[in-house]
Amino acid sequence: METTLVLLKPSCVQRQLIGEIVSRFERRGLRIAGLKMMQLDEPILREHYAHLADRPFFPSLAASMMASPVVALAVSGVDAVQVVRVMTGATNGREAAPGTIRGDYSMSNQQNIVHASDSTSNAAIELARFFRPEEIFDYQAAMQGYIYGAGECR
Repeated sequence: METTLVLLKPSCVQRQLIGEIVSRFERRGLRIAGLKMMQLDEPILREHYAHLADRPFFPSLAASMMASPVVALAVSGVDAVQVVRVMTGATNGREAAPGTIRGDYSMSNQQNIVHASDSTSNAAIELARFFRPEEIFDYQAAMQGYIYGAGECR
């Protein structure tokens, strides 16, 4: 099983879509291993978006991410990183396919509802940035045998 980070951005929080988005992950068969609301600040955003911190649009990005609290999720499942990335859709909501989270709820490149880790190595780094180890829970969902076939869970 993999665990990946999902951030429900201020555009999600302000539009009152938290439950809807969490429900989509759960209905897919992914397990919520950690969940918390937090207010981001510039230091954590400079770390999280280090690859963008020197770009001219970073101040606007940081302001949008600090506009309200975010909801941080640790989401687990077989191939969770890839499954979540497919579910979220293209970064630019106008380009995201219908049926994806961004395709259904976003018209923006910046106000695009969610952040999702893009690799297992980045997921580990990002999870450690937003969660303490004791805030991520490893448990077996009672319906796991109805989500995965025999031998699929690693």
